[in-house]
Amino acid sequence: MQTKPIRIGTRGSALALAQAHETRARLAKAHGLTDDDFEIVVIKTTGDQIQDRPLSEAGGKGLFTKEIEEALLDKSIDLAVHSSKDMPTVLPDGLGMTAYLPREDVRDAFISPKVEKLTDLPQGAVVGSSSLRRQAQIKRLRPDLDVVMYRGNLQTRLRKLDEGVVDATFLAYAGLRRLGQGDLVTSLMDLEHFLPAVGQGAIGIEARLGDEETARILAPIHHAETESRLLLERAYLAEMDGSCRTPIAGLSHVEGDRIRFRGEVIKPDGSQTHTVEGEGPVSDAEEIGRELGKELKAKSGPNFLEL
Repeated sequence: MQTKPIRIGTRGSALALAQAHETRARLAKAHGLTDDDFEIVVIKTTGDQIQDRPLSEAGGKGLFTKEIEEALLDKSIDLAVHSSKDMPTVLPDGLGMTAYLPREDVRDAFISPKVEKLTDLPQGAVVGSSSLRRQAQIKRLRPDLDVVMYRGNLQTRLRKLDEGVVDATFLAYAGLRRLGQGDLVTSLMDLEHFLPAVGQGAIGIEARLGDEETARILAPIHHAETESRLLLERAYLAEMDGSCRTPIAGLSHVEGDRIRFRGEVIKPDGSQTHTVEGEGPVSDAEEIGRELGKELKAKSGPNFLEL
């Protein structure tokens, strides 16, 4: 019997809470526990409070994790549940990604009350997105569209869509599915033109390094294949110096004991793209990611992301 509750730290958004509840459910099932054996600790992050400007201007990915990681380090929570695509590539000393849940569908979802596909939008239509990667991919495919910054939680974005502030928007399909709102999707983007963000669709669990009890608790729900994919993708992103400030995409696949990867970096205006592809043994996932990141960085050059 669990003597004290396992404290799960999370942001307070609907999606973050859904991910924390999924983690709790998997842990409860694995260990024969009930919801009463857990405590969901909601932590407000700086990123949650900034809604008036792009995250790239405000400081990037760490805005969604800093306060949660501080809670881990001061031992007020035992583990933290994150969207992997929001995680910085460098974690604070003493913390590590201890487990991953099985990865969901990685594709981007196109949502519009007016047309079925991005290609159907009329010239000059307004598309809202808070992601620099998606903005660049949209402009690459449809340079004639008006792509605007679009912050806010899911409900806010959908309301703006209904009010006609924008004609269409994009969201991660995995998040919509986790919220039980997959029916909102008008169409799904193909991976050829819309490679996802690194880590998209994967729930990552962060804990203190050396905390053997938490590691033991997490072990039964850990998905090794997702970890291999994320090791490669995060190593690639680290070499590219990737953050919310850069239109970088990448996706890995595991087939047997091999892992394949394709990545790209796009000029913010969508006018130019550099790509990289490679594969190797799953056991070398991290090294493969590093090498492909170095290759793409060399291809694109130091001034590529300047307009």
